[in-house]
Amino acid sequence: MTEKPRRISRRGLLGGGLGLLAAVGGGGAWALDRYVLDHVEVSSASSLAAQNVVAAEADSTGGTATATSYSSDTAKISIETVSTGSGTDKITYFVADVRVTDATIVKSAFANDQFGENIIANPSEIAASAGAVLAINGDYYGFRDTGIVIRNGVTFRDSGARQGLAFYADGTMKLYDETATSADRLIADGVWNTLSFGPGLVDGGKAIDGIDQVEVDTNFGNHSIQGQQPRTGVGLIDANHLLFVVVDGRSKGYSRGVTMPEFAEIFVGLGATTAYNLDGGGSSAMIFRDELVNNPLGKGQERGTSDILYVAG
Repeated sequence: MTEKPRRISRRGLLGGGLGLLAAVGGGGAWALDRYVLDHVEVSSASSLAAQNVVAAEADSTGGTATATSYSSDTAKISIETVSTGSGTDKITYFVADVRVTDATIVKSAFANDQFGENIIANPSEIAASAGAVLAINGDYYGFRDTGIVIRNGVTFRDSGARQGLAFYADGTMKLYDETATSADRLIADGVWNTLSFGPGLVDGGKAIDGIDQVEVDTNFGNHSIQGQQPRTGVGLIDANHLLFVVVDGRSKGYSRGVTMPEFAEIFVGLGATTAYNLDGGGSSAMIFRDELVNNPLGKGQERGTSDILYVAG
């Protein structure tokens, strides 16, 4: 089911009710296929960025790449695989160190280039369509109808509900309370992208206390984000110097996953001043040059999601 796209301004706000979810039987079965019906609010979503006066043109001249690195005039990326522990306590994770000359080449893309609930595609498919050099899964905004969703300088949703993450056009990044501001205010302050999942992991270079007690949602089908889980997160070392981190998990002898405090400590050890947790579990994925870097759930198979965070080529 699709709807005709609606014209919106740079600060236009799009609402939308919760998409229809089918009841599923059996514990955990919801994770296999969360959605049964697309609810498209905006088609060709990426074209809206061209209308945004905040957007700056980025030089996308070609770069060189190896299996673990990429370099161009606008971005330098290196990816490291880290394994710690052994046996049932082994942890395997992937760190992408990202330096850009223009913060606006760190972008978001929607599944099928459509904004709305229940629209999913594999991260590698979204990344290929967007021309991404590096990508990680995003916040799975389509699983809920709340949160502030600003992507590539365009407002798609303004319904503050939780702690969010704001990427600014000057290359900085901040944790913020969605319920204490608005999308209009954020864009006026120079915000380029927001993510709405959480919790925040690191602030001021220190792991945040109490994150092992935070629940993100209480909506149908949601379960705890706590415990030893596969994780995806993004962090900032300093302006225009980011970290994308994906931890594999639920795979005996390969990677058990990490708790939320353990995830925070990974970012602290990497020098992050700010870090934020994104959708995890079977959704956790890192894509580099159209290839899946990590091994989701030890099965090497991606799970569909609604969005990615990526570095443009």
